[in-house]
Amino acid sequence: MLERDEPHVLYVEECGNPDGLPVLFVHGGPGAGCDVLHRRFFDPNVYRIILFDQRGCGRSTPHACLKNNTTDRLIDDIELIRIHLSVSKWLLFGGSWGSTLSLAYAQRYPQHVAGMILRGIFLCRQQEIDWFYQQGASRIHPDYWSDFISPVPEPDRNDLVSAYHRLLNSENDITRMAAARAWSRWEARCAHLNINQALTSNDERTRAALAMACIENHYFYHDSFLTEPLLENMHLLVNIPAIIIHGRYDVICPLENAFDLHNAWPGSELQIIPATGHSAMEPGITDALIKATMRFSAELTGGVR
Repeated sequence: MLERDEPHVLYVEECGNPDGLPVLFVHGGPGAGCDVLHRRFFDPNVYRIILFDQRGCGRSTPHACLKNNTTDRLIDDIELIRIHLSVSKWLLFGGSWGSTLSLAYAQRYPQHVAGMILRGIFLCRQQEIDWFYQQGASRIHPDYWSDFISPVPEPDRNDLVSAYHRLLNSENDITRMAAARAWSRWEARCAHLNINQALTSNDERTRAALAMACIENHYFYHDSFLTEPLLENMHLLVNIPAIIIHGRYDVICPLENAFDLHNAWPGSELQIIPATGHSAMEPGITDALIKATMRFSAELTGGVR
């Protein structure tokens, strides 16, 4: 448990080979947290696997806390973890919001990044927020969308991120929890090409749903606390090797995002995975991610710790 600025304490864990190639798993959301499955993308004989729960989620405390919870603070957290663990350079592995935060960190500290594996690219552009939370994905899953908008009064549906911001910050606990479940369920239902009922049910649990919904909405309501578009600073990463993995039928983060990132990042490799959606747990994406970690473990030899 790593103490940060008030009131946050971060959960950080290491596993695998303590003398291995350092890799940081950067989870999505924001607000999703880590679980034991996330270690399994890496060979524990080769990698020094580092995972942490971002502010307000998972095992970090206080739960669902929005105070001092911004992108800049998360970047600072990652850098403090690197210093605390005496890592010189590490591989960044991030999906969805994890790809966003990995890019933002790497643009701030490129000298400490040995390589990047990014999945389900999310660049936090307004067009991406509008696609998933206003109009776009709604046309692909109108039945799920109907449930998503049901907690919002009809006059407020022209700006659903703002409407949910009011609901999720309501003083009425029943209102807050109903909104949190609806927000989390919409995302969980859209994450797979074929819906995974077990994961959908898991994301609707009260504790997980509250952190995911409140923190995601907090970020998206505030333009993800990004002062500059990520694509404008890709020249800073020109010397960092990267594998970009994206599902062909990703409804949450359309393939266009990965295509735009790849075109702005000379030397990056884009892998479009057929018959898959957004989740890292879809078999085709899981396979591509594990192969990518195996490639990097072979290519990044020595001089990275």
